[in-house]
Amino acid sequence: MADDVLRLEGITKSYNIGMPSEVEVLHGIDLELKTGEFVALIGPSGSGKSTLLNIIGLLDRPTHGRVYIEGHDTSTLNEDQITHLRGHSIGFVFQYHHLIAAFTALENVMMPMLADKIFLSEAIEHRAKDLIHRVGLDHVAHNFAMNMSGGQQQRVAIARALAMQPRLVLADEPTGNLDTQSADSVFELMREVNRESRTTFMIVTHNMELAKRCDRIIEVIDGRLHH
Repeated sequence: MADDVLRLEGITKSYNIGMPSEVEVLHGIDLELKTGEFVALIGPSGSGKSTLLNIIGLLDRPTHGRVYIEGHDTSTLNEDQITHLRGHSIGFVFQYHHLIAAFTALENVMMPMLADKIFLSEAIEHRAKDLIHRVGLDHVAHNFAMNMSGGQQQRVAIARALAMQPRLVLADEPTGNLDTQSADSVFELMREVNRESRTTFMIVTHNMELAKRCDRIIEVIDGRLHH
């Protein structure tokens, strides 16, 4: 098992390449995340952290440099291979949980597994129930997502992010819409998953109190990293 879940080498990202309005938003980013790390990514709006998160999450490709996920050089992969690697190695949790409102909590957690062919159908529901249990939502497993509180919805989103047993979870402002108590509870849940299963977490947050409770803080300022 590779010790590095993520390695970035010399990542730059430019927009409007070859045009007078060309702008480089990331300038030579190097970064390593080890198995089991729990890191905060902070930085002012417009600093490049969203662009960086999209590149780490394989939602966008860098202009220059290499992204290694679990030792795989992603620059050598085609779009299908990228989609497969992203689906299996990376889990996503967003500020707006992106649950399907008319599906139950359980059905939302089953979705990534249904989309993938590696799980047998009876195993999918079993795993989804396990994950719902793990995030403490047995009592609302069959509730529609739209009938759940913000904190509960975010717990479902975390369970869904863990469905494919990813080595890396990227959480973009996961507590941004929650009251202090719910935010703390969601943060503690991610910490627990991190400790129990050695899943690596990178959390983008504006909340410095939460950032200080992570193993380390990575700051992006004007497209450059400050550790």
